[in-house]
Amino acid sequence: MTKKLLLSIYAIMLVFSAYSQYPPVFKNSIYGNNPKAGHYANVRGFKMYYEIYGKGEPLLLIHGGIGSINNFSGQIPYFAQHYQVIVVDGRAHGKSVDPTDSLSYEMMAEDFNIFLEFLKIKSCYVIGWSDGGNNGLLLAIHHPDKVKKLVVTGANIWIDERALPSDISMSLPDTYLDSLLKLPKTAKVKNDIKLWKLHYYEPNISLAQLNSIQCQTLVIGGDHELILPKHTLLIAENIPKSNLWILPNSGHSTLINHRDLFNKTVDDFFKKPYRIIKGGDRMN
Repeated sequence: MTKKLLLSIYAIMLVFSAYSQYPPVFKNSIYGNNPKAGHYANVRGFKMYYEIYGKGEPLLLIHGGIGSINNFSGQIPYFAQHYQVIVVDGRAHGKSVDPTDSLSYEMMAEDFNIFLEFLKIKSCYVIGWSDGGNNGLLLAIHHPDKVKKLVVTGANIWIDERALPSDISMSLPDTYLDSLLKLPKTAKVKNDIKLWKLHYYEPNISLAQLNSIQCQTLVIGGDHELILPKHTLLIAENIPKSNLWILPNSGHSTLINHRDLFNKTVDDFFKKPYRIIKGGDRMN
């Protein structure tokens, strides 16, 4: 294996492992490992792990790729003061062990739809981070009745130079994938293969699909994001009732590095009606 290939693999692994690089307190967080709040739901061939906190209108939190419930350790206690916070380990992540051989964002979005039906929730607020944002967009596209308001941060609709900075290579080396395929098919190896393939081929969300989203949507990104700000802007421009928020001096982890501001801004977004601003009102 060449040095260039090793560096490429290393860079990609850093990107996909970024979600687990949290402050030490998050690694010891009770969230995602709380027997009193934890449950399993039988969802489309696997057991989906979830935890529920607080009371009020339901709020679904969807973590990023290679992440888990504890990604929202900075959001759960805040929103649980006024909402019924439902936080989930997505298919093939965390405690939601998936025995199947395939994985897609479309599949995961349908999982969340069936999961909400399992909980008898007709409509809820949704916050999705990164891959969770992609899932949130697809949930709003395919099941508009399920999403009351949507917040996505660090979401992307494509996986190429239109969405990613030039210093981030997301072209997965075929030789690395080949090496995975040659390993004994343990449960972990099978899961790793699914995750690598997911990020190799997806997402592929069209602008027409974005334009079909009916709910009010807050689209968030950092100005030094893993996802290019122009791509975040493109997403916002193609959702009819969208608001855009680009955080200065921020990378991909907006809800961690700007936790208090993130929580308050999102909470305000949930509480306020959509405001149409045009004509002379643009001066205000």
